[in-house]
Amino acid sequence: MNTLPHDDDVAWPDDAVEVARVQDAWGIKGWLRVQPHAADPQALFSSRRWFLQPPAGKPRPKDAPSLPRQLHVTLVKEHGDGIVASVREVADRNGAEALKGARIFVSRQSFPSTDDGEYYWVDLIGLEVVNREGEPLGTVAEMIDTGPHCVMRLEQASTDAAGKARTVERMIPFVAAYIDGVDLPGRRITADWGLDY
Repeated sequence: MNTLPHDDDVAWPDDAVEVARVQDAWGIKGWLRVQPHAADPQALFSSRRWFLQPPAGKPRPKDAPSLPRQLHVTLVKEHGDGIVASVREVADRNGAEALKGARIFVSRQSFPSTDDGEYYWVDLIGLEVVNREGEPLGTVAEMIDTGPHCVMRLEQASTDAAGKARTVERMIPFVAAYIDGVDLPGRRITADWGLDY
């Protein structure tokens, strides 16, 4: 693998978001096949610097070359049902294969701007959700793509009749019929949803 310096002087971004993983090598010239986590992978296309971490819960083999801290993207394009990319740090297939499974992060600041009423899921995770009466419904723990629309999975700390701590889970479709507003600066979503739904 033709590896450049690890750019240790470049700090890991505080707003790093995991957007994809290296699926495999592509071709013989060091290209990477990348599997994006989102249906619309614009964050991969808009950033020319990808930060890497090893696969979660899977240590790298002891004889594997060290994982570069970041990759400088020279070309990225859609190919079939995935994405392929050329990076400065990798010159051949062996080098690309050594990155298999690596998680790719980009700075949130490099994401393209959204239109009014459009949101990145990463910006919704952690927001408090209240109903029209101001009653707390929970915090967005996950966004789920069901095909026709997205669903927010909320978690809320509670206690049962015996006073034992438990977590209440709610699922609310993220559609205009139920979502009155999203206040990103205020970190709050208002929904037309009852506590007993």
